[in-house]
Amino acid sequence: MTRKILPIGIQTFREIRDGDHYYVDKTDFARRLIGEGKYYFLSRPRRFGKSLFLDTLGELFAGTEPLFRGLHIHEHWDWATRYPVIRISFGGGVIRTRRELDRRILALLQKNRRALDLSCSDETDIVGCFAELLEAAHTTRGQRVVVLVDEYDTPILDNLGHPEVARELRDGLRNLYSVIKDADAHIRFALLTGVSKFSKVSLFSGLNNLNDITLDRAYSAICGYTEADLDRVFAPELEGLDRERIRLWYNGYNWTGEAVYNPFDLLLLFQKRQFRPWWFETGTPTFLVDLLTERETWLPRLGHLETDATLLCAFEVDHIATEALLFQSGYLTIEREEEISGTYFYQLRYPNREVYQSLNGALLTAWTPPDQTEVQHRKSLHRLLLANDFTGLERLFTAFFASIPNDWYRNNPIARYEGYYASVFYAYFAALGLDLTPEESSHAGRLDLALRFNEQIYLFEFKVVELEPEGRALQQIKDRGYADKYRADGRPIHLIGVEFSRERRQVVGFAVETLSCELSR
Repeated sequence: MTRKILPIGIQTFREIRDGDHYYVDKTDFARRLIGEGKYYFLSRPRRFGKSLFLDTLGELFAGTEPLFRGLHIHEHWDWATRYPVIRISFGGGVIRTRRELDRRILALLQKNRRALDLSCSDETDIVGCFAELLEAAHTTRGQRVVVLVDEYDTPILDNLGHPEVARELRDGLRNLYSVIKDADAHIRFALLTGVSKFSKVSLFSGLNNLNDITLDRAYSAICGYTEADLDRVFAPELEGLDRERIRLWYNGYNWTGEAVYNPFDLLLLFQKRQFRPWWFETGTPTFLVDLLTERETWLPRLGHLETDATLLCAFEVDHIATEALLFQSGYLTIEREEEISGTYFYQLRYPNREVYQSLNGALLTAWTPPDQTEVQHRKSLHRLLLANDFTGLERLFTAFFASIPNDWYRNNPIARYEGYYASVFYAYFAALGLDLTPEESSHAGRLDLALRFNEQIYLFEFKVVELEPEGRALQQIKDRGYADKYRADGRPIHLIGVEFSRERRQVVGFAVETLSCELSR
């Protein structure tokens, strides 16, 4: 099978089609969108192919027929009709003030005027210029206009750590987007894409006719690669790679329909031939880590959050729900959708090993002192687990917490949060990508943590005590029969009770009891 060029980082449809690049045909989605409606909104995480899809639409409406030969839409499109296309993207550069935003918008409008050979009566008036551009493009070209807005929310997201600035930029963007609805008579099609979904009231004002396809089952795979895409398009690249491991690392993103792979990850995997967190390494926002820290997030529950449709799609400068932030930015995805009396509820989960392992690693780094101790301990943790060296495990965690300076505790509010100790303990295991089940339910209650590793089962219960160990953690595992549901597996079961001293700020109790294979049956 012939190998082609991997389109890493390429967001231009023409470059991919003119060159000998792999291309996953998404024009069936384009045909459906155009045939079913006029105004659309789509939210997807960064580096998921939104820009390429918008550029594909731009070339389609512009009528560049040769680029679409052999693709789904080629035989279903009127190539004799060409539409004026206006493209607006906030993907490049960082905007820090309203003045910078207005200057950027005016430059984008000027670029579109030049492309369409049009002018504006007052080049300092954003609303006036945009409205004139839409009307003039329709009048001079004889066809209504196509408006494609990429990264519509980037100026706001780049400033979430500075709410006053973010609000100013939100108002500036609303000034621009409000023009679209008033120009309905001149518009053939409009699509706005971004990472977040700000409410129509706060950002789009009167533009309340956008069809949000973010959670539309039919468009779940509009961005990203499906299993079929791997077989049909990337088959030459799969040789020598473990397909199940590819799924484990990079598949799993879901918007209530067909699950997809992260395209950026797959392209880097095919080029580098290494399983690494390629997407995560391109930039996890410090704002996300800071927010999870500020909210004293209980890490074991992070990948098992539940929410409803209203909260999942709520994203405001002054109030960002943890669930919405993690879902819209791609760190959580939908496991299950449930409708109850007209209300939709969602069970969220980590999409794959890359995100699960890397996000917990990033939080572990942020929640521990800045030295190499944590990295060395993570390596030791894996080795000690393989050997079932529980004495070594106790020494490792005792030494880690004991090594944290008192000044660091005083200067970091997260360390005074009672769940901090157990969260850091959990993050150590999660950062290794181990198979953890937090808050495992049984008829007797909820176990804090279950770990499946090396054909064995480890059951953890955590307690915070004042000063000295009390033995309650291990006793609770035994009293409530948390091991009962695992006995049929016939695997060794290790009961581990860990106690943290609130006053001494370290592990003071680490009790272990092992049930043999015979006893666990």
